[in-house]
Amino acid sequence: MNQLLAYVNPLDSNFVAAVLAITFNPLFWNVVARWEQKTNRLSKAFGSPYLACYLLGSAILLLNLVRSHCFTQAMQSQPKMESLDNAPAYCIGLSFLGVGFMFVLSSFSTLGFTGTFLGDYFGILKEARVTTFPFNILDNPMYWGSTANYLGWAVMHASPTGLLLTAVVALIYMVAVLYEEPFTAEIYRQNDIQSNKRN
Repeated sequence: MNQLLAYVNPLDSNFVAAVLAITFNPLFWNVVARWEQKTNRLSKAFGSPYLACYLLGSAILLLNLVRSHCFTQAMQSQPKMESLDNAPAYCIGLSFLGVGFMFVLSSFSTLGFTGTFLGDYFGILKEARVTTFPFNILDNPMYWGSTANYLGWAVMHASPTGLLLTAVVALIYMVAVLYEEPFTAEIYRQNDIQSNKRN
């Protein structure tokens, strides 16, 4: 770890920007989604929960592009690690990237846009929580696929800075899961109660 940190300048403005972007994104979407779930303000403002969800999803996608740009800029502004700067390491990174994209794209395909981008907070619920592939392989495959993408990108660029930032991504996602999972489970529990009352 000390060897890795020797390559990283945490005070570099690009590194700081990347950490801020990584931290801000899940904070933003969780705060906005919970606010919507409690108040329905976005749905009312845009006249439809679907339109409001699509707009929030678009904002999240834009923020993810900014995060990826900041991540790449931070890697490019700091030195490479010679021991990772070779063809076998590049291929390993490419493999991580492939696995990451598989989990991200299959998650999106299974959930759809509203399922991926917090539709349940807008009252757009599936009949039940999804348990098919890739959700039968691991919980939160979108998050772990995204983390694998960043890991692959860092290894392909032989970047200790990228590896450290990937650890920050993983940590932030773990915190987000602890925050999101119980809340989502409660949304579906309440929905089940309402459905049973109607029946």
